[in-house]
Amino acid sequence: MPRNLQHWLKQLADSSKPAYLLIADLIAEDVRTGRLVARDRLPTLRELSAELGLNYTTVARAYAEARKRGLIDARAGMGSFVRGSAPSLPLRGGSGAEMTMNLPPEPQDATLLARLHESAAVALNSGDYYELLRYQDFGGTPDEREVAAEWLRRYLPDASADRLLICPGIHSVLTALVSQLARPGELICVESLTYPGIKAIAAQLGVKLHALPLDDDGPSAGAFEDACKHLQPKALYCNPTLLNPTTLTISRARREALADVALRYSVPIIEDDAYVMLPRQIGKPLAQLAPELTYYISGFSKCFGAGLRAAYVSAPNARLAQRLAGALRATTVMASPITNAIVTQAVRDGTADAMLDAVRDESIARQSLAARHLAGRGFEAQPEGFHLWLPVGESWSVVEFASWLRTQGIGVVAAAAFSTDGDPPAAVRVCLGGPGTRLECDAALRLIADTLDHPRHPHATVM
Repeated sequence: MPRNLQHWLKQLADSSKPAYLLIADLIAEDVRTGRLVARDRLPTLRELSAELGLNYTTVARAYAEARKRGLIDARAGMGSFVRGSAPSLPLRGGSGAEMTMNLPPEPQDATLLARLHESAAVALNSGDYYELLRYQDFGGTPDEREVAAEWLRRYLPDASADRLLICPGIHSVLTALVSQLARPGELICVESLTYPGIKAIAAQLGVKLHALPLDDDGPSAGAFEDACKHLQPKALYCNPTLLNPTTLTISRARREALADVALRYSVPIIEDDAYVMLPRQIGKPLAQLAPELTYYISGFSKCFGAGLRAAYVSAPNARLAQRLAGALRATTVMASPITNAIVTQAVRDGTADAMLDAVRDESIARQSLAARHLAGRGFEAQPEGFHLWLPVGESWSVVEFASWLRTQGIGVVAAAAFSTDGDPPAAVRVCLGGPGTRLECDAALRLIADTLDHPRHPHATVM
């Protein structure tokens, strides 16, 4: 018997967990520890049931669970194989492009860069520097919150300083909100394809995610209502503008329908509007349609750079804002006063607007490159966004497509990373931003198009 199955037998004998779930856990553990690697062939259902002394149905359920988690693939006539993860090979220079993390482009404009330096210098040279090195009340100073409220009103017209907090990034806000609104074992509704961070947060906190199907207008309001009737979700999470990964923006009619359901069933809404700063035309936020239920979040890391960990969150009322501040204080202590000062100065003196204009212009230029190289391939994109959603087609498996590109120095993300319903489409998210130049982006898109046009053998990524 293979060594890993001996390990499985011991675990099965010592655990009270249902065998089909435990087998899926053991496959995941063996992939993580290297006992199993990508493309290892697993025993057939009959072989494994005989080796483990389990009935055929239990093993079939175990393999189905493993497929649902994205751990294995089944191929007709060939058996079941470990999917594993993309090889962690270093990306090459030259034509290489890191397209996995969704980062905004970095405009190479000397005048803009000088302005960014000058604005930051003003922020750090104003007032008492030691004050920036001390503990402060959570949420920013009153002056910083007033500036933040004025900025946020362009997206949320009724934003007010007494309901607003300045926080160390959107991710920290989401962690605090999920921990406040749902206990372990309870669930929140999310899009069937959504920001991977919310998946990681839910897994860490033991909160279940209930997937809402997506169509051209956004997450299904009917499915949300059905969940409210039968599952008692503790919140609705959505990414309404330039959804990461599909680039979808929820239509006004669908926003109204979702808000109506939330109001009728008193379900809080977590509106993660991370990309709202990019489009020049924006929709009415859910926080305007259901203000008494909605936590509206926007931030600078997705539109300026990941290192600028500053987010603005508007709570339904001042009391809930203070309650959220308590949860965030317990996990993050406070947002960095130095970061708050830099962001506040950039908003106040117009540097933030100048940076946004430059990021938009660069995104538009890169989307034009994508439109040229990927024409006719059915990809989804928005002109002012910096990512796109690309169907892979039948010539590749998604995992092998992403793995092959990785060996060529290009990182993209397979749909499984975003899926919450266990049925990811055959697509990848491609980021056009990050530190790479426009020429490097062009070369990477050309190689992606060539890979789609000339698929390699399915096992070409084995190194």
